[in-house]
Amino acid sequence: MTTGGLLLVHAHPDDETIGTGGTIAHYRRRGVPVTVVTCTLGEEGEVIGPRWAELVSDRADQLGGYRIGELAGALAELGVAQPYFLGGAGHWRDSGMSGTTAAPREAESARHPRAFVHSGPAAVEALAAVLLERRPDVVVCYDPRGGYGHPDHLRAHRITMDAVETAAGNGWDVPKLYWSVVDDGVLQRHIDAMVRDAANLPDGWRLPPPGELACVPSGSVTTVIDIAAVLPAKCAALRAHATQVSVAPSDRAFALSNDIAQPILPEEHYTLVRGRPGPAGPDGRERDLFAGLPGSPGDAVAE
Repeated sequence: MTTGGLLLVHAHPDDETIGTGGTIAHYRRRGVPVTVVTCTLGEEGEVIGPRWAELVSDRADQLGGYRIGELAGALAELGVAQPYFLGGAGHWRDSGMSGTTAAPREAESARHPRAFVHSGPAAVEALAAVLLERRPDVVVCYDPRGGYGHPDHLRAHRITMDAVETAAGNGWDVPKLYWSVVDDGVLQRHIDAMVRDAANLPDGWRLPPPGELACVPSGSVTTVIDIAAVLPAKCAALRAHATQVSVAPSDRAFALSNDIAQPILPEEHYTLVRGRPGPAGPDGRERDLFAGLPGSPGDAVAE
């Protein structure tokens, strides 16, 4: 078993690619061990088009199993050998998103005995055990808002914060912990560019209304990872999540089942919340999640 490296905690298949896919590919190209912990199978997800319509939870309820294959394909594009499901595949179930037109179904899903929102101390213990086994140098999770507020994202944030504390009391104090975020200034610049190029977006896609896409103030971003060199891998991984994600032919935008266009950014953003910041660039931000750690692998080259 390889220890050290980077460990990321995500709620559903596709979250790892949308928010952190470039970072995963960036570090795998440098030979850094990467573990992606996924907490549910995304059983309550909506699907794109009729091809997979019968898989959803209120029909055949086979979407979760299908998404295991999508996740494996996406991770392969990013350089990760296999998925790792918290507690084992299917142990906890997608809780559904509250406050949408599907609220009655989703409220029912949240009452499911395996719903992740009700995972309790068991999920913290399971993740702490992974941390003690893998001993990662860097852990990444969502911010306290869960990015865009999905209940499972909020829960993934909470269990990660608690598991890091539990692991610290049992032999592994994670050197650096980050929240995955999106810089509002960078996002807006790329939305503006997408607006100018709107004629080239796929038919049926619409531009995001103000405030639609989750982001944080630029001043709260401590670390930026340049992923321009691995954007093809990220786009391929996005395409692997075909039930959930469509990618524009330009590879500059993607959309979920709501057909709202989102720019594919050439960098990914983080906020350091545990550990000491390492050397920073002229803008005061780190350019490596491992900055300041002994033997930082950030600039290493994979064999």
